[in-house]
Amino acid sequence: MQIIEKTVVAKNPKKKSEDGIVISDNFVAVIDGSTSKSQYRHSLFRSNGRYAMQLTARYIRRMPKNITSEEFFRGVTAYIRKHYKKSMLPRLQEHPEDRLTCSAIVYSRLNREIWMVGDCQCMINGEFFDNPKPSEAELAAMRAEEAKRLLATGMSQDELLRDDKAREVIIPRMLETMRQQNISYSVIDGFRIARQHVRIIPLDFRPWEIVLASDGYPILRPTLAESEEELRKLREEDPLNISRFQATKAFHPDFNSFDDRSYIRLKV
Repeated sequence: MQIIEKTVVAKNPKKKSEDGIVISDNFVAVIDGSTSKSQYRHSLFRSNGRYAMQLTARYIRRMPKNITSEEFFRGVTAYIRKHYKKSMLPRLQEHPEDRLTCSAIVYSRLNREIWMVGDCQCMINGEFFDNPKPSEAELAAMRAEEAKRLLATGMSQDELLRDDKAREVIIPRMLETMRQQNISYSVIDGFRIARQHVRIIPLDFRPWEIVLASDGYPILRPTLAESEEELRKLREEDPLNISRFQATKAFHPDFNSFDDRSYIRLKV
């Protein structure tokens, strides 16, 4: 494996990223920790999303080179689960929004496979693949509709960028959709991964150029520079993320982007 370029950029310059990249002799992974929608914290020193990302990264670094995708799903689930207090398990069963949750895309050198758990994306020799959450587009459309309504009532774009009232409207619906976690979509959260919603891409032994990325790059391109340029244009043309690209968050003026982002390009 030859790493060509990589980056991890935090959304908020004053906070650490909930995204992370793992590079070992046998695996390359991009992990996207889910921003918590509840007040419950599993650690005093880091967000739930960053904690989930760090635990998953630690597991990937330690796993055997010949691990299968099925063994990875079981193993990383057990590893996350053992970091929950036993007394919390009944609550976590009923309240997925309180779990340590992340998405991950993993390239296995020995298996010549890409494993996609949750909302992540990749390019293989320029061809795009993703594994989106089914409710994401609906939620983004709801927020866009509310943002346009607020703008029509006289709220300025700058006011909405700094205080996203449209996002507040969809939070209850977001919490509701999280009850479908590892039912109608897959994530890593210490509970059985919904295998039917995992995507596995096999590769033959020809040379391949691969890009793995989190959803912080809404328009993924074959190079980092091109992907960054698409993000820059999007911020310039539609900072509220309600037209060209609809998202559940806007570009806050003081932030680096609307989301944490991570990108790695490699040859195999």
